[in-house]
Amino acid sequence: MDRSNGCREGAVMVDELGVAVVGFGWMGRVHTQAYARLPHHYPQSPRPRLITVAEEVPGRAEEAAERFGFATATRDWREVAADPRVRAVSITAPNFLHREIGVAMAEAGKHIWIEKPVGLTAEDARAVADAVAKAGVQGAVGFNYRNAPAVEAARDLIASGELGTVTHVRIRLFSDYAAHPDGALTWRYERARGGSGVLGDLASHGADLARFLLGAITSLTADTAVFVPERARPTGATAGHARASGGEPGPVENEDYVSCLLRFASGARGVLEACRVSVGEQNNYGFEVHGTRGAVFWDFRRMNELAVSRGSTYQDQPVSTVYVGPGAGEFAAFQPGAAHAMGYDDLKVIEAYRFVRSVAEGVPYGATLGDAVASAAVLDAMTRSAQRGSWVDVGSG
Repeated sequence: MDRSNGCREGAVMVDELGVAVVGFGWMGRVHTQAYARLPHHYPQSPRPRLITVAEEVPGRAEEAAERFGFATATRDWREVAADPRVRAVSITAPNFLHREIGVAMAEAGKHIWIEKPVGLTAEDARAVADAVAKAGVQGAVGFNYRNAPAVEAARDLIASGELGTVTHVRIRLFSDYAAHPDGALTWRYERARGGSGVLGDLASHGADLARFLLGAITSLTADTAVFVPERARPTGATAGHARASGGEPGPVENEDYVSCLLRFASGARGVLEACRVSVGEQNNYGFEVHGTRGAVFWDFRRMNELAVSRGSTYQDQPVSTVYVGPGAGEFAAFQPGAAHAMGYDDLKVIEAYRFVRSVAEGVPYGATLGDAVASAAVLDAMTRSAQRGSWVDVGSG
């Protein structure tokens, strides 16, 4: 894991990088703000120049251009692919558009930073990965939780052997963003446009964290459920997790909940559970990793802390709180000392930095499309397992 807060000595850098953002909901705004903050945290990094924002909802691209300083705005993402000023593109459009846009941008010679889950299936993710490889461009993926300095510190702790041999892990991703019965029936709840529901929304992060911390997942068995079976169709354009009432009711076609048992190539076992309708839970994301001599725990809501148990007593061994600081991941680019808080948007700044550094140096940093394919293979296996009611092999996607 690279620990530097600047670019490698002797690396060939670009002074400015023309970027575009395709899809301007909440995540498009987060990407845009991350680009704008790069000079503050990584002064040696290439400086993104906001060229174009593309969004099909009437007026939204123009509003974004005026607010954030894009040079141009369009409703047609194809204009971005054809624009020679644009060298790199953030793809933050809905899931069903990921494959088409991602492949087109790569074929146009654009480097891409694309949000997970990169399409609806592992086949979609593989198509984008193949296009990126064929074009010789860089491809980064929005698995932001692995960028938390505490998560990187936990990975280092596991790899050091201080916890002994890892025996099992539990990963949870519980949220209430879809818990309200008046939540609008947007594309997220349709199989053809949203894919596998909470699997793509949240479990994709869980699969990536599991692999990032413990390595390859070989087999699994999963159970899924829909707890809010019907929602009202929105009567106009939506953003985020909008509510709707009075619209025509329609069925929720994809999963609200998944629970999964995992087997790793290392021999470790795991539990991954995700739900988007968990009343009383707001972004309750985290993991617990147990080894033969210790354990490490992380909670996203206390993002800069780890709970660590290590020693040689085994029974009644205490757990200590560790506040990560400079020296853990990219923490030093944001705060001067341990226990100074970092937040969600900082993780996307780290992601943006690793993306533009990849473009400048021609080698990947951070999560790649290979990671997206591997995560999607886990999600596809979950779907197969839930349908069959049995253990299935994950494969490579």
